[in-house]
Amino acid sequence: METIPTPPAPNGAGGLGPLRSVDTAELHIAYVDAGPVGGTTVLLLHGWPYDIRSFEDVVPRLADAGYRVLVPYLRGHGQTSFRDPDAMRNAQQSALAADAIAFLDALGVDRAIVAGFDWGARTADIVAALHPDRSIGLVSVSGYLIGSQAAGANPLPPDSELQWWYQFYFATERGRAGYDRFRRDFAKLIWRIASPQWAFDDATFEQSAVAFDNPDHVDIVIHNYRWRLGLAEGDPRYDETEARLAQAPTIPVPTITLEGDANGAPHPDAAAYAAKFTGRYEHRVITGGVGHNLPQEAPHAFAQAIIDVDRMSR
Repeated sequence: METIPTPPAPNGAGGLGPLRSVDTAELHIAYVDAGPVGGTTVLLLHGWPYDIRSFEDVVPRLADAGYRVLVPYLRGHGQTSFRDPDAMRNAQQSALAADAIAFLDALGVDRAIVAGFDWGARTADIVAALHPDRSIGLVSVSGYLIGSQAAGANPLPPDSELQWWYQFYFATERGRAGYDRFRRDFAKLIWRIASPQWAFDDATFEQSAVAFDNPDHVDIVIHNYRWRLGLAEGDPRYDETEARLAQAPTIPVPTITLEGDANGAPHPDAAAYAAKFTGRYEHRVITGGVGHNLPQEAPHAFAQAIIDVDRMSR
């Protein structure tokens, strides 16, 4: 384990603290480790096109409350890298979940509260569903996001398909080239669409945008969306896991799901997934023009949900 410099930030490093790194079998993972080592562990998982700075104001709240807070960069983001330069740049849902478990194993963490949004929420859902023995509780923005290639093959009504325009763009080689050339412009557009009432400034965006300079970033993003549509193969090592996920397993651990009242990204209605949570469960709508990047837009509400789900678990 080593400490590496925090990526430069126009307005300072903020509340995240220094980056550390740890090796798993597949990855060299860059992460933040804040709060007392003996505290209950919280694993925070970011989405796309975002990074660990989505939790910049969540981390100190939880650390001050006595939690140990772990915030890794996902594969293809920040300073996280593949140990094998020839490894498949795979971003199917089960691979990201395997990363989370491997990360906890590498740090010797048996159990944690898992929490996230966007890709991170899906990963947290999978960890809680398939590894309830490792999950104290779950906080998931937009609820139950576990999917499958079979589900992704089902056509949606045109207005819903329109919301996924970038998924179809990424299915083309023009889309790959366009995303590679215009990463920052593309990410900023998604931020504005997904959080139409969030008045972020250029400095805030740039603090996260440096994470997209990762040399594996484009490959990871493109594979994630092509895999969902069945246009890219996954890793055979995860076939059994994907078969389990295709059955839409229930989640037995204490859970709080969150939704912003101004989320402009595609997301399911809470009533559609409530039955998937079979343990103690609560859904909260966070008001005040809160969009898709809920931890950064409403850090107090996100941190409080983690504290409350911890209490639910006792």
